[in-house]
Amino acid sequence: MAESPSRRLLPGLSAPPPREDDVHVVVSGIEVVVEGDEGAPQLPSSSRLAELIDAPVYLGSLEGRSWYGATTKLGAVLPSGMRFAVIRRLFPYFDESTLLAVGYAAAIVEWDTMHRFCGRCAIETHVVSAERARTCPRCKAVFHPRVAPAVIVLIEKDGRILLARGPQFPAGMFGAVAGFVETGESLEEAVIREVREEVGIEIANLRYFGSQPWPFGRSLMIAFSATYAGGEVKLDPAEIAEADWFAIDQLPSLPPRLSIARRLIDAYVGSRREGR
Repeated sequence: MAESPSRRLLPGLSAPPPREDDVHVVVSGIEVVVEGDEGAPQLPSSSRLAELIDAPVYLGSLEGRSWYGATTKLGAVLPSGMRFAVIRRLFPYFDESTLLAVGYAAAIVEWDTMHRFCGRCAIETHVVSAERARTCPRCKAVFHPRVAPAVIVLIEKDGRILLARGPQFPAGMFGAVAGFVETGESLEEAVIREVREEVGIEIANLRYFGSQPWPFGRSLMIAFSATYAGGEVKLDPAEIAEADWFAIDQLPSLPPRLSIARRLIDAYVGSRREGR
């Protein structure tokens, strides 16, 4: 499995004095503000965003630079040369550390926006100084950022692997079977259920591979490998558009190397080529 990037955002709560090289990630849902042409997008400088942003949240530091997440002011219009871009479409242009920091910004901004008012008594919440949380001054409810656990599994059968394409995937791109863990399930139970529901087969020899924070879905991806144990591939069309068994020398288009899905696949291919 690939190592985590050596350059990684170090989360923080107390913002240092502002500097000209601070980074502000302006978020709207799963999109962020970028500038530059389609072939070379980049995050705008904070100085160009000063009149645009509202309620910045300090995220932490990356290589000595402070990072903030923010939304746009109500009715604000993006300056010439700037636009909103879907974060996933920035994968080919940003390095892994920047992408993870941008994804973290999107997740924290969403949490901060959704909990500015208490869901129990509707009073405006306050930021907690000692941890990443907001609290209600009336009922004392505390709201932390939440992570949704998800499982992903690469299934092997006679030297081939099962790859699937969700309806939302780009045409021709396949990945491993994945899904969210339901309340009351273990990780292992979730893997078995998701495989059975999405592609209709049974699996065995479930083995833990690794995990990856995945802020683009506000989730933690827990990865496994498994072997085929029975059944015929039968797709749930609401979740899977296509699925098939692929030999390592006939693989389709795969997810970006940033994703743990790709790391699962690359690890399997590497082990087969080494005869393991």
